[in-house]
Amino acid sequence: MEHRIWNPRWECASRDEKNDVQLARLKRIVEYCYERVPFYKKKFDEMGLRPEHIKTLKDVRLLPFTTADDLKDNYPFGMFAVPKKEIVRIHGSSGTTGKPKIVGYTKNDLDNWTECLARVITAAGVTSDDTTQISFGYGLFTGGFGLHYGMERVGAMVVPLSSGNTDRQIMLMQDFQSTVLVATPSYALYLAEAIEKKGVDKDSIKLRLALFGGEGHTEEMRAKIEKSLGILATENYGLSEIGGPGFSGECFLKKGLHIAEDHFLPEIIDPDTLKPLETGEKGELVVTTLTKEGFPMLRYRTRDITWLVDEPCGCGRTSMRMAKVQGRTDDMMVIRGVNVFPSQIESVIMSVKEVEPFYEIIVTTENYLDRIEVRTEFSDASLLDDYNKLEKLQGKIRHKLKSVLNIDAKVTLVTPGTLPRFEGKGKRVIDKRTHK
Repeated sequence: MEHRIWNPRWECASRDEKNDVQLARLKRIVEYCYERVPFYKKKFDEMGLRPEHIKTLKDVRLLPFTTADDLKDNYPFGMFAVPKKEIVRIHGSSGTTGKPKIVGYTKNDLDNWTECLARVITAAGVTSDDTTQISFGYGLFTGGFGLHYGMERVGAMVVPLSSGNTDRQIMLMQDFQSTVLVATPSYALYLAEAIEKKGVDKDSIKLRLALFGGEGHTEEMRAKIEKSLGILATENYGLSEIGGPGFSGECFLKKGLHIAEDHFLPEIIDPDTLKPLETGEKGELVVTTLTKEGFPMLRYRTRDITWLVDEPCGCGRTSMRMAKVQGRTDDMMVIRGVNVFPSQIESVIMSVKEVEPFYEIIVTTENYLDRIEVRTEFSDASLLDDYNKLEKLQGKIRHKLKSVLNIDAKVTLVTPGTLPRFEGKGKRVIDKRTHK
């Protein structure tokens, strides 16, 4: 099929053109934040920094970082740059204290957000001929509304089902002949399992594409979902603090997520030293919003680990790309001095064909030492009658985990259907340690 580019003017611009626009917009947003957001004015004044000190793109490094704690400390409206009467929409994400991280949008912000998502959606291969089933929750979470308006912008039919009620999801998927699924990968996995269990005629499911967001997932998990549902699955990325999904998204080639560089300036830093890293080096993604009016962010620390690729893509786009997120600095567990990411464990589980793609990680303290247990479901129920085979499979998984993690992990195999399924973001780590 023909693969379109939504906005060739920006998605295919030269590096010089992009740099010129980014610099002009960076200078403007820095001045805007200094004049309109007391938090930033105070930070600048304490550092002896003035907006006119920003003369080149590299000067972004002179700016202070913004963190999730800053949003928490200024809850709910302290970081807004415009009066409340100019804010037409509120969104937010969950916070560590139970209070959400609140963000606001002007009318112009919503228009820019929809434009960014139209690019992501078109890059994935969606057209006006598609029927899109949105299985994201609608509410303060940015995913549902973001993808909804983006789909309407490109002319696709939208079925705003929200999350949950899987039987109804499957029925309407068949009745409406939905061709695109928008969901978390966890829910897509659950949906695939439900379709299989119900014995649904695969020919009655017309899905061809999925756009995943809301949580990270490994390539191994994606491959399982693609095979189960017979689809191409792409990933898009964003977070409420920088405006929601639309920061970046994969094209059909799946060689990195294309960044909307006319709206965002990305950096990669070393999360420990906070020093900037070069293009291609792995570190923490930091984002400065270049066009946000209601809730601008300077150097927001996302906590997501990735790297940047600055080469034209085979799809024709010239935009900077980011690699799939490898994990989060705040998801990282330190087990007996070793850094462990849940994504490493997921890769191992997905590579073992004798187990289901569902797992749980339990971390405890025993005799003052941290212990990690990985629980997963075996596929073949007959293993219950063959302890030797069960023990052999357990040993195989344990060995694979040790070679990846460099520490020993207890492996517990449970019967199929035992572990929780998720209709939204999956919560797979249970940390029961008394010290963390």
